[in-house]
Amino acid sequence: MQSKRGFDMRLTSVTAIAASLLCMSCVRQDATSTDWLYNGGPEGSHYSPLDQITAENVGELEQVWTFPLEEGGLQSQPLVIDGVLYGPSPSGKLNAMDAATGEWKWTFDPKLPAGQPIRGLAAHGEGDSLRLLFSTRNYVYALDPKTGQPISSFGKDGRIDVQENLRGPADQNGMYITTPGTVFEDSYIVSGRVSESTPSSPGDVRAYDVRTGALRWTFHTIPHPGEEGADTWPVDAYLTQGGANAWTGSVVDVERGIVFVATGSAADDFYGAARLGDNRFANSIIALDARTGRRLWDFQAVRHDLWDMDFNSAPVLLTVTHNGRKIDAVAATNKLSYIYLLDRVTGEPLFPVDEVAVPASTVPGERAAATQPVPRLPRPLSRTSVSESDMSERTPDVAAWARGVWLGLNGGGRQFVPMTIGKDTLILSGFIGGVGWGGMAADPAGTIYANATDVPGISRIVEAKSLLSSGVGEAAYQQQCAACHGADRKGAPPDVPAIDALQDRTDEELTTILKNGRGRMPAFSTMPAATMTNLISYLKTGQDSPTATRAGVSLQGRFAPSRTVYTSNGNRNFVDADGYPGVKPPWGTLSAIDMNTGQYRWRIPFGTVQDLGPEFGGPNTGGAVVTASGLLFIGATADRKFHVFDTRTGRLLWQTTLPAAGQATPAVYMANGRQYVVIAASARRGGGGRPQPAPAPRAGGGLAAEGAGHSGGAGGGETESRNAYIAFALPSRPRR
Repeated sequence: MQSKRGFDMRLTSVTAIAASLLCMSCVRQDATSTDWLYNGGPEGSHYSPLDQITAENVGELEQVWTFPLEEGGLQSQPLVIDGVLYGPSPSGKLNAMDAATGEWKWTFDPKLPAGQPIRGLAAHGEGDSLRLLFSTRNYVYALDPKTGQPISSFGKDGRIDVQENLRGPADQNGMYITTPGTVFEDSYIVSGRVSESTPSSPGDVRAYDVRTGALRWTFHTIPHPGEEGADTWPVDAYLTQGGANAWTGSVVDVERGIVFVATGSAADDFYGAARLGDNRFANSIIALDARTGRRLWDFQAVRHDLWDMDFNSAPVLLTVTHNGRKIDAVAATNKLSYIYLLDRVTGEPLFPVDEVAVPASTVPGERAAATQPVPRLPRPLSRTSVSESDMSERTPDVAAWARGVWLGLNGGGRQFVPMTIGKDTLILSGFIGGVGWGGMAADPAGTIYANATDVPGISRIVEAKSLLSSGVGEAAYQQQCAACHGADRKGAPPDVPAIDALQDRTDEELTTILKNGRGRMPAFSTMPAATMTNLISYLKTGQDSPTATRAGVSLQGRFAPSRTVYTSNGNRNFVDADGYPGVKPPWGTLSAIDMNTGQYRWRIPFGTVQDLGPEFGGPNTGGAVVTASGLLFIGATADRKFHVFDTRTGRLLWQTTLPAAGQATPAVYMANGRQYVVIAASARRGGGGRPQPAPAPRAGGGLAAEGAGHSGGAGGGETESRNAYIAFALPSRPRR
C-alpha cells in the first residue's frame, strides 16, 4: 500500500546492489574526461569538469567551425569520444566529424522517413570494442564508429525494433525513441514516445544486450496481473491502456546498479474513465535494478493525471548535505514545475511532501484522485496558482479581456482543478510549462540550474462523437488529434500549428506526415489505411472521403474508439489576440537552487516573446551545461542567442547570435588540448544541402558576438544553411 506521501519503501536487495562494482566496460565520463556523453554522463548532471574557459576569458570565445545540415527540426546534443563528434541530423542520419575542425568523416543513412526528433545517442565499450547505439524512429542501430556501418551481429542486420516484444504484433504498436537510452554494463536501457490518445502502446522500460540486441528484461509501467501496482488500474488495463512512458530517457547510479526513470501521463491525457484508479507508475520517479529490472521503489507525483503533467525531462543524480549528512539523491521535475528531491536508495523525500485535497471531477464517468502530493521545498519553478491581480495589463483592452477570462474560469487559477464541460480551466504551469525535455543541470556542490517556461495553458472538456455516430474521419480526429490541435483544428501556435486550412495540401503530403510524425506530433504508422483516408478527407473537407467505405475500418482493435468519449478542446496556451501571455511576466526564468537547503540562490527572467526584451522572459527549450570554472552555457531562447552566465550570480558574461535558435543542450569537450562548446542551431524551415565542413574561419565573418561585461569576438565562415552544429573555443594561442 502506498503511503500518503506518495512513495513506496519496499526495496529489493538494495544492500547487494550498493556493493556492486563500477562498470568498467562502459564509456564513462569522470573528473579527468575530455569527452562528452549524453547530458554529461550516466548521472545526467549536464556537468563538465573542464575549466579552460573561465569568467575572465569567456569574452574571447569565437566561432571556430560550422557543420551545416539539411532542413528540419534539430534538437540534438552531440556525442564526443576520442576526438570524434557524432551528431544526428534532422532527417534521421548520423554524421561523424573531427571534433576539433568539423571535418566530415562519414554519414550513416538508415533510409527511414524523418519526422521524430533525435536528441542524441549513446555508446558502449572503448578503443577497438567501441560501438555507437543510435536510435531513430522505432529502431536502435549498433554502428562501427570507424565506418558508420551497422554491426551485423546486433539484432537483425545491425538493428532492433522496439515495437517488438511490447504488446501484441509489432505492427500494432507505436513507440518511437526520441531520447537515447542509457548504457549500464552490457545493457542498453530504453523507453520511448507513444501516442497520448487511445489507442496507445504501453511505455514499458526495457533492457537489451548491447552486443546481440537480445531482450534482457522488461518493466511494465502499466502493471500486469499480480504485479506491484496492478490494483491502481482496471483489471484489464494492461491489455488496452497506453502511455506511462519514460520518453525523456533515464539516468544510472553506476556504483549501485540502479536506473532511474521518470514517466509521463497515461493515455488519454485528459479523460481517464477507462483507467480509473491512481494509475501507479504513470507520472512517477521509479528506481529499478539495472541488471534485472526489479522495482526498488517508486514515487508518484500526480495520481490519475487529467492534465498531461508529465515528468518532462530525465532525472538528475547529485549529492546533497541534509542534517549534517551527505546523501546521494535523485532530483526530477515535471510540468507542474515542482522539483522532487529523493534519497537515491530509499526513495524517501528529503524535503516534506504534503497531501493536498483537490476538487472532484464533474465530467461523466470520471473520478479524480482525492489528494495530490506537493513538496514544500524548493519553491516551484513557475506559477502554480494565479489570481485576478496576476492577469496581464499590457494594454487596457488586454487587461479587460484577461479579467473577463479570469471571471469565467472553472475553479479559479489553481493547480489540480479537473477540466469541465462548458468552461475553460487554467492549466498550471502549462502544457509547455516548467523545465522542458532539455532538463536540469547540477554541480558537485548540490546546486541545480533550471530554465523554465511560465505560460499557463487553458482548455476545457468536450464530447467527442464515437465512430458509430459520426464519420470515420471526424472520430479519428477527435480521438487522435483534437487533444493537441483542438476540436476546432486551430491549434495553439507556434507550439501546436493550426490545421484548419489544409485544402491545398495533397493527400500524399498529409499521409507522409501522419505516418512519420513531425516535431512533437507522434507517428500514426499503424493506423488502418481506410481510417487514414477518411481522416485526411476530414482534415481537408470536414467530411469522409466519398470514395472510401467503412470496410477497412474495424470496430475492434487498436483504432476503435470508445462508445462514449470525452477529450479536451486542445492544448492551448493562455495568450491574447497578439500572441502575448495573458498573465504578467516573467514568462520564463533561469534559476540556481541550492538543493542542500531548498532555497534559491538566484533567479532571472529568461527567454523572449516576439519583440519584447529579455527582461520579460519567455518560452525556452533546451538544456544548460555547467562547467568546473563556474560557467553556465545555454541557448534555449527563440531569439537565437547563445549565452554564458556566471553560476554564482546569474550575471550574463557573454552571448552571441546564432543563425537559428539553439534549442538543444550544448556539448562541452576537449580536443587537442583546446576546450570546445558545440550547440545545434535549428530553423524549422529553410536551410539545406549535403553535410560538409564549413569554410575556414575568417576574421570578422560569421556570427556576431555580443559581450556582456567583456568584449566579444567574431569568427567562422558563413554558410547557406541555418541548420548547423556550431563550435566555439578560445583563440588558438597559449592559455593565459
